[in-house]
Amino acid sequence: MPDWMDNYGHLLLSGVFTTLSLLAVSAVLGFILAVLVALARIARHPWVARPALFYTSVLRGTPLLVQIYVFYYGLGSLFAGFPWLRTSVLWPVLREGYWYVVFALVLSVGAYVGEIIRSGLLAVPKGELEAAAAFGMRPRQVLLRVRLPRALRLLLPILAGESVMLLKSTALASTIAVVDLLGAANVVRAQTLQVYGPLLLVAAIYLCLTLVIEGLFALAERRGVPLRRG
Repeated sequence: MPDWMDNYGHLLLSGVFTTLSLLAVSAVLGFILAVLVALARIARHPWVARPALFYTSVLRGTPLLVQIYVFYYGLGSLFAGFPWLRTSVLWPVLREGYWYVVFALVLSVGAYVGEIIRSGLLAVPKGELEAAAAFGMRPRQVLLRVRLPRALRLLLPILAGESVMLLKSTALASTIAVVDLLGAANVVRAQTLQVYGPLLLVAAIYLCLTLVIEGLFALAERRGVPLRRG
């Protein structure tokens, strides 16, 4: 085992947990936002659908790194200009780059996955929806018990890919001094002048995490996502 692993192993382990927390929080909150965006996109009222379209167009049309910079350096500097905010209970959160990365990732997931879920909702056969309505289900029940679960089942392979992309996107946190997995490797490189060892280790960890994500989605795809009954 290299000497630098003895001295910086704890830092790399902490970076792994930071990366996993970024992935988990952004995935959960982003998925919730994505469902809402998808429903807004297929809404019949233009005043609901058009703002959702504008949101997805802007978020998907600009680089994620630029969005992180805008939130961190733009909003962060704006918040820092209010003395009352710096002394409030919110400041420990607002001063941390971690939460700006989470905010940017959640918005990005909401935009990209929202469009994916929209396509899945539109791909559900109308016969299944009509059959559910014929059983006496209200529109909300049809959506929650039939249409949305059916769409997610169809989209599992695509959602697996988006989850892997989200994992890779968490590495951008290191650009604003968040010590995630890549950020920890950068600290090791700067302090030990070891270039390839830390980066190869980080690449291997990302590969393992990617295989885990793909395996979980493959398992879900084989078993299927059961529709709710009742």
